[in-house]
Amino acid sequence: MKCNKTNAMRILDTLKIPYEYQTYECDTFRDGVQIADMLGLDHTIVYKTLVTVSPRKEYYVFVLPVEQELDLKKCAKAVGAKSLELIPVKEIQQVTGYIRGGCTAIGMKKLYPTRIDTSAEQLDRIVVSGGRLGIQLSLNPYDLAGAAKAEFAEITQDP
Repeated sequence: MKCNKTNAMRILDTLKIPYEYQTYECDTFRDGVQIADMLGLDHTIVYKTLVTVSPRKEYYVFVLPVEQELDLKKCAKAVGAKSLELIPVKEIQQVTGYIRGGCTAIGMKKLYPTRIDTSAEQLDRIVVSGGRLGIQLSLNPYDLAGAAKAEFAEITQDP
């Protein structure tokens, strides 16, 4: 199925970063695990993008495996913030330009400091939202880091 390119896809094209995309029917928010299951993807390669805010109203972006949770203390340390909390769902579009479930680290309204969980460094490809509900992108994690000006850090809760 052909799809209209998202802002994230156009940025990857401009940067000449190779990626593949998959589309799926989706008119409401679904979490990353549900999407991975819909697309028959191994959960270990599917990553979600979460946005946090510091007490000083600074925003930070984190990319982590869909089955894991952020460790906000590790996240704060990774970006040099005193503390962080997830932004309210109602603020996602205003802050990022993307809607809940379609949020990706590439091409947000502003370039926020971004960290990708170190688990991605062991993978050849990861799957992230394509910037709109119904589109997933598959690309090399280092290419994602380059496109999002991201660094790798330990950001998830210990099992």
